[in-house]
Amino acid sequence: MKDNIVLIGMPGAGKSTVGVVLAKRLGYRFIDSDLVIQEQEGRLLHELIEEYGVEGFWKIESAVNAGLDVHNSVIATGGSVVYEPEAMAHLGQIGTIVYLRLPLEEIGERLGDLDARGVTLRPGQDLAALYQERRPLYEKYAQETVDCSGKMLRSIVHEIHELYRSRQE
Repeated sequence: MKDNIVLIGMPGAGKSTVGVVLAKRLGYRFIDSDLVIQEQEGRLLHELIEEYGVEGFWKIESAVNAGLDVHNSVIATGGSVVYEPEAMAHLGQIGTIVYLRLPLEEIGERLGDLDARGVTLRPGQDLAALYQERRPLYEKYAQETVDCSGKMLRSIVHEIHELYRSRQE
């Protein structure tokens, strides 16, 4: 049963911020999959990336997301979840996947220190290259897309709420 909303998008797109407010509005539980990973692994994201490398971290992330068994929840995923088809297939089965789209310039302004945020960059990769690599994946898996550029939080939450309600009818 698809009774969850799954938020995907670049780091800094607002998945966690939007997710908390949306969950309150719907009376749903809020789940930040990055926090679930840290809780299950007992380490911070950047520590896991340092220990297992980018691809190793993606495997952990995929396993955690593919194992989520929740209902009536808003799930904010890590930005790299789209690299693992197993996780995305599961998330698509349990929820409506909503891509929070934001231009590269706005993401760069919001992010700050990429390493501290646990952003998975390969050696020599910058934010622009990461954006170009991930954007087609977000578009591929999105069942709905919300353009967040220049919008207030309440406007984004309202738009997602309306999209979700129309899918439930």
